[in-house]
Formats: sequence, structure tokens, C-alpha cells
Amino acid sequence: MKLNIGKTLLLGFGFFGVSILWAIHDSYVPVFLGKDFALDASLVGTILTVNTIIVFLIQPSIGSLSDRTRTQVGRRMPFIVTFAPLAAIGFAILPMLVQPTLLGVFLVALTLTIIALAMFRTPVIALMPDITPSQFRSQANGLINLMGGIGAIIAFAGGAALFKRDPAYPFWAASLLLVLGCGIVFWRIREPPDAATSAVEARPGLAASLRAILAARDKSALLLLLAIFAWFVGYNAISKFFTLYGVMALHIDAASAATMLAFLALTFVIFAVPSGYIAARFGRRHTILVGIAILGLLMAVIRVLPVSLQTSGVLLPIILAVAGIGWALININSLPMVVDIAPQTELATYTGLYYFASTSAAVLGPLIAGLLIDALGKDYGVIFLIAPVAMACAFVFMLFVRRGERAE
Repeated sequence: MKLNIGKTLLLGFGFFGVSILWAIHDSYVPVFLGKDFALDASLVGTILTVNTIIVFLIQPSIGSLSDRTRTQVGRRMPFIVTFAPLAAIGFAILPMLVQPTLLGVFLVALTLTIIALAMFRTPVIALMPDITPSQFRSQANGLINLMGGIGAIIAFAGGAALFKRDPAYPFWAASLLLVLGCGIVFWRIREPPDAATSAVEARPGLAASLRAILAARDKSALLLLLAIFAWFVGYNAISKFFTLYGVMALHIDAASAATMLAFLALTFVIFAVPSGYIAARFGRRHTILVGIAILGLLMAVIRVLPVSLQTSGVLLPIILAVAGIGWALININSLPMVVDIAPQTELATYTGLYYFASTSAAVLGPLIAGLLIDALGKDYGVIFLIAPVAMACAFVFMLFVRRGERAE
């Protein structure tokens, strides 16, 4: 039995489109709010948090609903073909609403776009374990994240060039690529038949699965979800505020700050596939622990690095590039660990729990960062203190995880 690389790469087009859109969102929506609408950092963090709470509430339930859905085109496809185009339309409209008198309209449009994204993201990710045997899921997730990383590079580098011409251009390009990517998934991927013998109605839903995790004697699933929560708190503090950090603390333009993140995205892409194979050789938990240590230490280094060195144009991109390796070691192998703990009839439900943990972290990460930035007198560099602390917590949780390695 071998990993079907071609099929996995085709599936990766869905994540490619989603990653482009989220990268553009993280790079420029905070700039719209903090610079164009002149909102305080704490208010920017609150707005991002409110929308993330919506995702937090929607995604896990959608995963459970997807597990129970039966249509002629499958369990996942109805969500993808319905909500991906709606998300693309909403995202394309956003930059046209960046006017001081249209803040309320902008926020409504942003919220509706985020809702549409949340409605199909879990089903598109759940397709990976659907079509991939356990022993190949880290490698498959590496290939899919390779596609997502390519999307992020396009967003950070190409988006920066487009943003300089017109702030609307990267949003329009991301919307188009999202539709194309999800269209390829619908066209070329066929969902496997449901081989489970139990009735659909008998399958536990999200709440029952979460209760089972909390009550289980082996706390590996719970500890893994806590670790995921912790490292995403740190990562979201960085990703949501790095562009503003560049503008406000380093005094560079938004496009240049976003371009710096392309170095992290580039090494993430390069190491996405090797990270899966490294985990297959040395174990997913050990690989993730190394990644956590790399990322946490490098963020701490940035915190104490003088601004003059950060703006030299060499050192900060190098640090971000190495950080991308650490993030690949973590991110490529965490979802496969979650779904290999899951019963096979609940893959999307556990995928939803993965996003429950990561999205709840995305709620708190920007909120904590925004509040601390304002409390410390607009010290945007505090994000590089939050991240190491969060990574240290994740490291401790992962030390006690005992399940989630690949099945032979």
C-alpha cells in the first residue's frame, strides 16, 4: 500500500485556497482596522476575537453534522460547494468598504464572510483522513500543508505586491483562487463510501465525543487538545499582530511587514513534506516537541533583539525562516495525531474538536495580545513574550501524551 500523492495534492487545492484567504485576512484586515479605521489595538483584538468566537462555535458542530450527512455527492462536498463561493464573494467586497463612515457595514460583511468560511473548512480538512490510511496521514498532511504553504507564500509575497497597487487586489485574487481551489476538489476528489455498519443516527455527536474525551482514563486526547490550544494561542498572537508590529514598532510599511512573513511560509512549505516523513521515522510526539522548542526559543530571541537589527533586512527574515521549520514540525503532525485517536466513524467530529481547540486559542490569542499591547503603552513587541510562554505550556502537555502515533 502506498500514499496516493497525486490524489492528495489535488485535495490540497482546497487548503491552498483557504490558506491564501486567511493569510490575506491576517495581513491586511488588522491594518484596515488599526490604521484606516484608527481603532485601538485592544479593539482590533476584540473584533478579531468576536469573529473567531463565531468560528469557535460553528466549526466543531459542522464537523459532527458532516459525519452524519448523506448525499449523492458525499458527506463533505455539500458544505464545500455551498459556502466556499459565499465566502469568496464576501471577502472580495471587504476592501471596498474601508471608509470611515462604513465601519459598521465592514464589520457585518467581515462577520458573514467568516461564518461562510467556518461552514466548509472542517469538511474540506476531514477529507484527508477520509481518503488516507492511518500510516500515511502525516505524509498526506504534509503534502496538503505544502499546498497551503504555497498559498501562504503567494498571499504574503504576491499579496504585498498587489496591495501596493491597490488594497483591493489581494482580496479579489484570494477570492478567485479560493473558488478555483475548491472547484478542483469537487471536480477530482470522490469521497469513499461509508463502510461503517452502525446507523448514522447512532453515532455520537460533538458533545458526546467531548464528554468521552473528558471521562477517558487515558488523558492523551485531552492533553493533546490542550497542547494544540496552547501553541495556537502563541501563534495567533504573532500572526494576527505581526503586520501591525512591523508598521507601529519597526516603522516599515504593511506590505514589507507582510513580506517578512513569507520567509516563515516559505520554510513551512519546504519542510511540510519532510516533517511528515520525520514523524514517521521518529514519532509524531517527539517531532512536535522539537518544533515547539524551536518556535518558542526563536520568538523569545525576537523579543530581546534590538530594533536596529530587526530592521537590517537580514536577521529577522532568517529567524522567521527557521521558525517556519519549527511550525512545520508542529502543525503537520498534530491533526494526524488527533484523527488517529478518533474512532473511524467520527473523523470529522474529532477534526472539529481539533478546530475547537485551535479556534478557541484564536479567540484568546489576539484578545490577550491586544490588551497587553495597550496596557504596556502600545508595546507591540509583547507578542514575542506571549508566544514563548504559550509554547512552554504546550511542551509540558505534549510530554504526557501517549497516543496518536500512526497505525501500522
